Amino acid sequence: MFKNRRKALVDILRKGYPEVKNGIILLFADFENVRSVFRQESSFYSLTCVTEPSVVLAIYFDENKSEEILYLPNYGGVREKWLATFLTTDKKTADKIKVDQVKNLGGVCGGYTFTPKFTKEKYSNLISDLNSKIDDQTVIFTLLDENENQYFYQNLIYKNLCQTVSHLRNNTINIAPIIHEMRTIKSKYEVDRIYNAIQITSLAQESACGIIKSGSTENEIKAIIEAVFTNMGAQIAFPSIVATGKNTTVLHYMGQNETLKNGDLVLIDIGAEYKYYAADLTRTYPVSGKFTKRQAEVYNIVLQTQSFIEQAAQPGMFLNNPDNPDKSLQHLALKFLKSKGYDKYFFHGIGHHLGLDVHDVGSLKEPLLPGAVFTIEPGIYIPEENMGIRIEDDFLMTDEGAVCLSYQLPKTIEEIEALFKK
Repeated sequence: MFKNRRKALVDILRKGYPEVKNGIILLFADFENVRSVFRQESSFYSLTCVTEPSVVLAIYFDENKSEEILYLPNYGGVREKWLATFLTTDKKTADKIKVDQVKNLGGVCGGYTFTPKFTKEKYSNLISDLNSKIDDQTVIFTLLDENENQYFYQNLIYKNLCQTVSHLRNNTINIAPIIHEMRTIKSKYEVDRIYNAIQITSLAQESACGIIKSGSTENEIKAIIEAVFTNMGAQIAFPSIVATGKNTTVLHYMGQNETLKNGDLVLIDIGAEYKYYAADLTRTYPVSGKFTKRQAEVYNIVLQTQSFIEQAAQPGMFLNNPDNPDKSLQHLALKFLKSKGYDKYFFHGIGHHLGLDVHDVGSLKEPLLPGAVFTIEPGIYIPEENMGIRIEDDFLMTDEGAVCLSYQLPKTIEEIEALFKK
C-alpha cells in the first residue's frame, strides 16, 4: 500500500510536470527528543510506514524509471543498546519496506540519538548521491513549510543541504499540496483504523461517564479516559479536555483540577490515536445525571444543529468557504443557530478533517469528496450561565452523503441520562 502511494506520487509528478526529465523527491522524517515519545511526521509516515526518526527517503526518477533509497542515521551500533530499532542497511529491511536500497546517511553520529544539528559528515552519503545525480536541469520535489510550524525541521535540513549540494536550490517545487490532497481521501484501510480509534474513544467516553458525580475531579475523569486508551493499545491523539462548570466555556481548557458539582455540566473532548489514526469525540454530561430544564433546552439546540448539518453534508459541500456560503457547512450552521438566537455563542469551526492528525491536512475551502473523514461539532458557550455544550462526532463522506462513524456513542438527552442509571 505504501509502495503504491509512492508510485502514485511519482505518476502525478510525471503527469503534472512533463517537462521534468530528471526529478528527485526528498522526504525527511521527524526528529525525536527526550521529553516525549517519538511519533513520526504524518506525511512521511503516509508514504513510507517508517516509524523511526531522522531517516531520509530519496526517490530518483525520470520519464521511465525510478529508484528509491532510504537513508538511515549511522549510530555505529550504539542505538541498539538504548532503544529498539527495526531498520538496518541489509536487504531484509529494503524488502520489508519495499525500497530498492537502504544505506547509511553518512558517518557515525556519535550517540544513540540523531539531532537536527546538520554536519556534512552525518549526511555524507546522501550528499555524495545527490551530487552525482543532480545537474542544473534537475527538479527537487519536497515538502516546504507553508504554515511556519509544519515540516520545520525537515525544511531546516533541506536548507543546509542546499548550501552543500551544487544545483540543489536551483529548481525546488513544493509538493505539500499534492501529498495533502492524497491524504484527504481515505482508503478502506485508513477508515478501518479511524473506526478502531473511534471505538476506543467511545469506550473511554462511557467509562468516564460512569464515574461522573459530585465531588469527583476533572483529573480523575481524565485518568480513567487515558487508562482506557492505554489498555486498548492506543494513545492520546491530543491532550484530553475534561471541563466542568465555567470551564466548559473555554474551548481548549487544560486545567483539570476543578471539582464537579451537582447542577453543573462536564464537557469531555477526547480522541484516541490507534496505529497512527485519530478519533475526536465530544460529549457533554450533567454531573447530577439529569439535565436541568435550561441545560436540556440548549443541549437540544446543539443536537438539532448537528443533525441539520449532517443532513446538509453532501459531496461538493465545503466545511468553511466564505466565497460560497450557501454550500459552506460553517455558514449554514451559523444561519441555523441565528434562527434559534444562539449564533453569537458559537465561535469555532463546525468541523475539520480527521486522519493521521486530529486536525488533518486538507483545505476547508475545498469541496468534501467521497472518502473524506471529518468532524461535525456545533457548540453553544454561555459564560454568564457557566454553561458550555458541544457535541462532536466523526463522519465519512460517501456518494450518498455523510455517514456517522461514531453512531454507537449515546448523545440524545434520553441516552445520556440512561448512562447514569446503569
